[in-house]
Amino acid sequence: MNHAYAAVTIDKNTYAPALFDSLGSLVSVLLPNIYILAGILLFFLLIGGGLAVIAGGQESDPRKTGQGASAVTSALIGFLIIFTSYWIIQIVEAITGFKIL
Repeated sequence: MNHAYAAVTIDKNTYAPALFDSLGSLVSVLLPNIYILAGILLFFLLIGGGLAVIAGGQESDPRKTGQGASAVTSALIGFLIIFTSYWIIQIVEAITGFKIL
């Protein structure tokens, strides 16, 4: 497959286009980074929610405790979704033989 690409110069900076032959190759590049970002976000949500639960319990403030518990619950549901999507991708890779991640 022959491709012709031209570099573009904007404000004395030269930008070369990214080479993605298909949508699948773009997704294969993005997915590992999305999983890393989701893991970092999960970590901070769990820490923040846990601290809110502790602060609400210490001050006897049920509103803060509820907000913290809600943040922890949302983080764990998000983790479950990300974890499930990862394993679905692994199963699709095993069945089809195509490398996604």
